[in-house]
Amino acid sequence: MTATRSDAPQSEGPFVGRRLPRADGVTKVTGRADYAIEHDPTGVAHAVVVESTIASGRVLRFDTEKAEAMPGVVRILTHVGAPTLHSCPLVPEGSVMESFRPLQDDRVRYSGQPIGVVVAETLEQATEAARHVRVEYETAQAVADIGDPGCATVVGPPAERNGRKNAHGQDCVQSTTTLPPASERGDARKALESCALRVEQTYTTPRETSSPLEPLGTIAEWSEDGSLTVWMPSQWVEGAHRALADWFGMPIYKVRVVAPFVGGGFGAKVTAHPDSSLAAMAASIVGRPVKLALTRPQTFNGYGPRPAIEQKLTLGADAEGRLQAILHDNVNETSFDDEYVETGSGTAKVMYAVPNLSATQGVVKVNSFTPSWKRAPGEAIGAFALESAMDELAYEARIDPIELRLRNYAEQDPQTGTPWSTRRLRQAYETGARAFGWERRTWEPRSMRDGRQLIGWGMAGGAFPVVRTPAEAGVTILDDGSVQVTSSGPEIGNGTYTIVAQTVADAIGVPVDRVSVQLGDTSFPGAPVAGVSQIANSLTGAVQRTALAARDELIALALDHEASPLRTVAADALVIRDGVMRDSGGSGPSVPIGDLLRRVGTRSIEVTGDTLPEGSPEDARDQALHTFKLMKPPTSDYSVYDWCAQFVEVRVDEDYGTVRISRMVGAFDSGRLYNPTLAESQWKGGMVMGVGEALLESLDVDRRFARIVNNNFAEYMIPVNADIPDIEVISVGEPDPHASALGGKSVGEIGVVGVAAAVANAVFHATGKRVRDLPITMEKLMT
Repeated sequence: MTATRSDAPQSEGPFVGRRLPRADGVTKVTGRADYAIEHDPTGVAHAVVVESTIASGRVLRFDTEKAEAMPGVVRILTHVGAPTLHSCPLVPEGSVMESFRPLQDDRVRYSGQPIGVVVAETLEQATEAARHVRVEYETAQAVADIGDPGCATVVGPPAERNGRKNAHGQDCVQSTTTLPPASERGDARKALESCALRVEQTYTTPRETSSPLEPLGTIAEWSEDGSLTVWMPSQWVEGAHRALADWFGMPIYKVRVVAPFVGGGFGAKVTAHPDSSLAAMAASIVGRPVKLALTRPQTFNGYGPRPAIEQKLTLGADAEGRLQAILHDNVNETSFDDEYVETGSGTAKVMYAVPNLSATQGVVKVNSFTPSWKRAPGEAIGAFALESAMDELAYEARIDPIELRLRNYAEQDPQTGTPWSTRRLRQAYETGARAFGWERRTWEPRSMRDGRQLIGWGMAGGAFPVVRTPAEAGVTILDDGSVQVTSSGPEIGNGTYTIVAQTVADAIGVPVDRVSVQLGDTSFPGAPVAGVSQIANSLTGAVQRTALAARDELIALALDHEASPLRTVAADALVIRDGVMRDSGGSGPSVPIGDLLRRVGTRSIEVTGDTLPEGSPEDARDQALHTFKLMKPPTSDYSVYDWCAQFVEVRVDEDYGTVRISRMVGAFDSGRLYNPTLAESQWKGGMVMGVGEALLESLDVDRRFARIVNNNFAEYMIPVNADIPDIEVISVGEPDPHASALGGKSVGEIGVVGVAAAVANAVFHATGKRVRDLPITMEKLMT
């Protein structure tokens, strides 16, 4: 799929930094965006998943006789006779990709696990036949969630185990070599003894799901030469590329993954999931393309949720509120197959100038899909605990919450001692407070009201680390004067098509509407995962370097080719503006770049480039595209983070306890903004998701069956327009040359960080009741 900018202005650059409309906007609103599951290959069959109805045990036998006899049924796959799926050693299984591979054994790990697939001529026939597959189980006791009675009393670090076992005979809290070691700075426990002020609380967040609008689904087609093409929504087509090749034991060049547009991801589509392997397995068995589209309830079990997390946080400060110690003990759910860790201590380590810090991590194994990323993993839940505790400390010390944060402002990274690249958090506090009118806030809880509505004002700060992975890009200058850009990096709704076009237009010197961008296809030059808010910087760095190399080749042709009318121009005087090459002094001919290529007899200039460091080992490309090994901070000389300050006003009905958000202001330091309109949209989207975490979202588990009971958008609550007021977002950032080639940091996830704490703090200010267990509901406020 190509996204072109047909509605963009024709004016000269620079284009980076301008509020240009989305390159793919018209394509999307007119229904021409090519989403993966909408592909319709000739002869496609339809597959429907048969899910387990128990959470723990084994499949004893299937009765498929009635289902196989139904009209249109082509094949029914179970673990008996299913193709073997091999492990995937490069993609980090067990971290963001589950190690579970479907139909490989009779074991049931969680309720809703795919245990069979029905393939039929139509979706309706496959759906009806799947209803008639009968399964006999051997049931075992399941561990439902982090609060299951088998583990309910275990809270805190692994060192505080109570010796209890879960249903599988394992310690409820696991501490193994795969978990991160305890982090120690100074002696936090000793420092705590002499602190005049102390806050010691436990903050809990429930299991949550990313809730992308587009459900999971895959189309798989095998060719006669044994190659495999897969259409799927993916935030990381190269990761899926590697996973599919490894699963089916085939060379990676024989696999192609296509995902030109993705209808939201938020972590749910970082890696390939069972729907992808099942579709490819089914297609290999029936010898024709297979489309497997998960329903919304199935999608809730189709990828990893954010796990339920318990954070025991202790702050110690002197009488003036200056922090002396932080103790942060984190425990999260994981599956029995993997040890997924989502630690909330990352924010605590860098947010404040505290000399003594201790952080530990444990996991509780439960019968669920292996957890995975949800927008701002770690930082979102960590900021909720830390910034809630800071608000509690502010009330203990009777200090304004902003003043408390300024007293503890870190002028350098307290964890590493390195200087910040840029840290305009102080400006975010000041600018956000001024826009919000913070000076009008009264101190005491329940002191602001409008009739029967209690009004509360809360704020919180936040941080998100900036990382970058090397990437590739292809740039082609054509003899019609246009430029084509290719990359396997995806468009997940964040504006990748647009900022890539802006970057290339500036680098070469052409109008932005003459740049077309093709994304999301492993036949293009490779790109890393669109996660951890890195894809904008990774891709713009690669396309800028590649575009400049293509520009250099174009200039060399203009200066050296005997047919060029510009060969007499001095090299340092030749410029390209608005797609025209000319002498910067104004003398001599002006030649459109397309005319030049035609005159010298060249149809195109094609360049592929990358941002791999010079002297990289042979496997560096594989590591960059298919692992997280090269996902690193952009420099070791500076500590590079996004920063934010969130301000929220709530109105709480005094009689019913209902909470409504009435105002939101966010101030952000994200470095240079490549397109302010798109950046602001990302910030606002993150803030909306933060409201969901604070007030609405929770995957509810029936402990009798260890089964999610609200696996639909009727009962899993996410914010709608009526829940969200007008949102004001403010950029306080400045270009950061240490963060990226273009000076930007990141915008995708910092918007959600701190929102839940700001809401919780505002609710306390309105009601006098501190809720430390998300989401904040009327039941928690009224009891």
